[in-house]
Amino acid sequence: MTDPRLPAAFLQPGTSSFSDFLAEQAPDLLPGRRTVPQGLAPGHAADLAPHGTTIVAATFTGGVVMAGDRRATMGNIIAQRDIEKVFPADEFSAVGIAGTAGIAVEMVRLFQTELEHYEKIEGTTLSMDGKANRLAALIRGNLAMAMQGLSVVPLFAGFDLTADQGRIFSYDLTGGRYEETAFHSVGSGSLFARGSLKKLYRPDLTETDCVTAVVQALYDAADDDSATGGPDLTRRIFPVVQVITADGGRRLADDDVAAIADQVIAGRMIRPDGPAAPLVEGGVA
Repeated sequence: MTDPRLPAAFLQPGTSSFSDFLAEQAPDLLPGRRTVPQGLAPGHAADLAPHGTTIVAATFTGGVVMAGDRRATMGNIIAQRDIEKVFPADEFSAVGIAGTAGIAVEMVRLFQTELEHYEKIEGTTLSMDGKANRLAALIRGNLAMAMQGLSVVPLFAGFDLTADQGRIFSYDLTGGRYEETAFHSVGSGSLFARGSLKKLYRPDLTETDCVTAVVQALYDAADDDSATGGPDLTRRIFPVVQVITADGGRRLADDDVAAIADQVIAGRMIRPDGPAAPLVEGGVA
């Protein structure tokens, strides 16, 4: 008969990092331990998998908002029109994925388990900086795959209960971690989204205003980047929006996002390039 007991490693005190435990006991299960098929030229593995694109985040008085478009591409093909790229990491944080979709989703699941495992082992939650550092380590573990073109560059945001404010962190392919001020964006349309937020963002935004600003930014990204999907009125597909405050995180209801997106689109019918910012501080747009 098969011994029903767990292996000894599962019964002994160990690290509070689930990914470190996994690396010791079953390293082949880690997202970054995949092997690239033989004969595939370095840097071309990305042609095999769908890619997720633009994610934006912005802080407001009392919290932070993260949103992502719904398009996944594979070369010049739209691989999926309704992919979800923004996920809760724990009660007070969220992570948005840009890059190779399959590996990114696995990394998010591992990150969620990492935070839950730490809380169960230590009896407390990680600090905001601790969470950001753990995600950096997971990205660093995917470096070999990133060099083959299967890169993952997430955006991390959450509400810091100690500092009593929303915070945003970006990363590079090597796992470098950078805290951003006010707003940030990653993915193929990030250049256009950040340019949009530069003109729309104000530090005194309300939650609704902040959601509207990030939806405007995603619209501008889709307007100039073919890999970013704009609001799909025919299929009623709109961005995924996560709002995080001192009360915790929640996904904004699809109907609420649709209502804001409809207002944005109605405004674009009058002014296709979107709302204008004043030429000087205190001026009239």
